[in-house]
Amino acid sequence: MLKRRSFSWIAFAGIALASAGCMVGPNYKRPSAPAPPAFKEQPPENFKEASAEGWKQSQPGDAYAKGKWWEVYNDPALNALEEQVGISNQNVQQAEALYRQAKGAVGVAHAALFPVITTAPSISASQSGGGGSGFVSNGNVVGNGAGAASASSAIRTSYVFPFDVSWAPDLWGNIRRGVTANINNAQALAADVENARLLYQAELAQDYFGLHGIDAQVALLARTEASYEEFLTLTRNRFAAGVASGLDVSQAQTQLYDLQSQLIDLGVQRAAYEHAIAILIGKPPAELTIPTVELRTPPPAVPVELPSELLERRPDIAAAERRVAAANEQIGIAMAAFFPTLNLGGSAGFASSSIGKLISWPSRFWSVGPQLAETLFDAGRRRSVVAEQRAAYDASVAAYRQTVLTAFQQVEDNLAALRILENESAKVGETIDAAGQTLRISSVQYQAGTADYLTVITAQASLLNAQRTAVALLTRRDVASVALIEALGGGWRASELPSAQQVRSKS
Repeated sequence: MLKRRSFSWIAFAGIALASAGCMVGPNYKRPSAPAPPAFKEQPPENFKEASAEGWKQSQPGDAYAKGKWWEVYNDPALNALEEQVGISNQNVQQAEALYRQAKGAVGVAHAALFPVITTAPSISASQSGGGGSGFVSNGNVVGNGAGAASASSAIRTSYVFPFDVSWAPDLWGNIRRGVTANINNAQALAADVENARLLYQAELAQDYFGLHGIDAQVALLARTEASYEEFLTLTRNRFAAGVASGLDVSQAQTQLYDLQSQLIDLGVQRAAYEHAIAILIGKPPAELTIPTVELRTPPPAVPVELPSELLERRPDIAAAERRVAAANEQIGIAMAAFFPTLNLGGSAGFASSSIGKLISWPSRFWSVGPQLAETLFDAGRRRSVVAEQRAAYDASVAAYRQTVLTAFQQVEDNLAALRILENESAKVGETIDAAGQTLRISSVQYQAGTADYLTVITAQASLLNAQRTAVALLTRRDVASVALIEALGGGWRASELPSAQQVRSKS
């Protein structure tokens, strides 16, 4: 009889295991996204040459490391700062901690596929009523006569060493879908780590070029200050000789003092850039001092590939796609609630009144039994949950497509900015040449007495404005090139996302 029951139990468990291969719900298919055949803003010719070479990847490579895109600027100081972002930036550290948390959630979900075994050993003593008077003290009966002996014989001590097993077979795939959803979420967070790293690396580079753009303006104003001081001295000498008026001296002083105030004000902007860079590399501002260096070099060529490649190069697009996959699994989990659940439970162990005989074959006990549960009425709750998850899936698809569109916009914006700013820089260069010629002529005429000082001041102001515009344009071009690199993904590829096996690993 015992063998027949055991066989029935084994057969039932085998059927349950075989049924665990079923999965209800939709299979995932990556949603479509708009991808034009070419960018509207065509990159310059030197960009096309760079595109053929691709990005220089870090060697040896971390499984999730980006290419060191900042090396295209050939600036050792920038390289040293960028290397610290991924290590010390607290926002990147936070993103990495969230990824590790998601990996832990995968392990929690995966554990639900297996039985749970628990044990709760116990020792208990009991006593039934006796015919005489007495009481128990330290296991001995204290009393009088036969009553004491009767009470003593009523004491019972039990030793139990049980094992309880419970398991809910994954009949409809809801547990497996939960594991997959957690893996997808972890992969999305891994992409978020890369996106955060790229974001703060790009922000550092932009601040770095902004800071040295301020250095270039300071150097320009310092040179102009020396020129204005010379003109002020000249004007004072002419005033002393009775050739120039006091108005000329006053105008020269006003122009010099205004420039000096602008020069002082630039210190506020430079300090703000330096402090921002310190925070990006995870240091207090007091611990970082960046030497003064004039920004002189125009931006290097940036490799630009086909728009379709952008879908595989942007970590934020990869994160959005992985969240779509996770949302798809939630639909299957919600649909599995329409089907019955099976719970298998059993107990086994040893029980004896003597601890010496506890672990022995005659002291064994066991029990086993399945439980099948099905919801017969829930007022449409499960149907509403499925509708809720389908809507969440549609929302994640829309977010994914919007992320793709935003990526194309950012690339187009920065390609246009680089093209337009380059043309503007060339025109400003012509303006500087013309303004310099005007200043030279007006200076000669003023010294000859054929032009008033207002003409000189106007020429000086025009030249300074053109020169400051040139410096600002150079800064904007370098910043735009960084923004373009960021928009293109910084050399990252979706193939660098951790695999499901890597997500499951404990390392």
